[in-house]
Amino acid sequence: MQKPVFVLAMVVLAGLAFVAFNSFFIVYQTQQALVLQFGDVKRAVLTPGLHFKMPFVQNVVLLDKRILNLDSPVQEVISNDPKRLVVDAFARYKITNPLKFYQSLGNARVANSRLSTLLNSAVRRVLGAASFIDIVRDKRPQLMQLISQQINAEGKTFGITVVDVRIRRADLPETNSEAIFRRMQTERQQMATEIRAKGNEQSQRIRAKSDRDVSVLVAEARRDGEKIRGQGDGERNRIYAEAFGKDPEFFAFYRSMLAYEKGLTAEGTTMVLSPTSEFFRYFRDASGKTGAASPAQ
Repeated sequence: MQKPVFVLAMVVLAGLAFVAFNSFFIVYQTQQALVLQFGDVKRAVLTPGLHFKMPFVQNVVLLDKRILNLDSPVQEVISNDPKRLVVDAFARYKITNPLKFYQSLGNARVANSRLSTLLNSAVRRVLGAASFIDIVRDKRPQLMQLISQQINAEGKTFGITVVDVRIRRADLPETNSEAIFRRMQTERQQMATEIRAKGNEQSQRIRAKSDRDVSVLVAEARRDGEKIRGQGDGERNRIYAEAFGKDPEFFAFYRSMLAYEKGLTAEGTTMVLSPTSEFFRYFRDASGKTGAASPAQ
């Protein structure tokens, strides 16, 4: 009798446990939940913790509360220059209204598909109205902010908020890049050739001016040297003349001694002169008189 009662009690406890298991659900910090009853949303659960639902009648849909990633496929955009650009963009969004999100999109896969379409359209509109320089360099942050605003305006009925939109890459197509690179290379080569030609011209001009300045300086230096040398010779002759005027005999003797010193060196000097030459007058007579020498002398 006790055994059937025990079995019945275990069955009842198991049934209660099964009912309790289907009556409670846990919402984590990174989640938010919708309680559905036969497909209709009864309430939204935004706070984490343990929550109750009617068993077997209601079910729970959990949605992510964190910032989600949306990668857009690479697309070509024509700027207003016009120039073709290959643009790679991505977005970050979060579910701010789970009820609208579930009613309009249902799940994250559908949401990514719809948002990718909105992102591509916004990128084409915004970048199509901007110039190539603005997209690549000058106004890129402002353009990304404008894309975010347009997506938020179009996607507000989806219960989501776009946190950020970034342009990962905005470049010219590969064929255009190669053509532009070759053109830039040709332009730089032309500029380099022109700069080298101007440099050579300037170098030749400077070298010619330097050579002319050197010639002028050398000529002036020679002129000044000849002038100074002439002045020195004149001063020397003046001094000689004064000395000769004061004592002609001593002056003649002194000049003769200098001539002997330079002409009669110890290395062996050979002179073919007459013994009665004026050069040897001080050898013939200490007084230097120029009388003719006798044969005996």
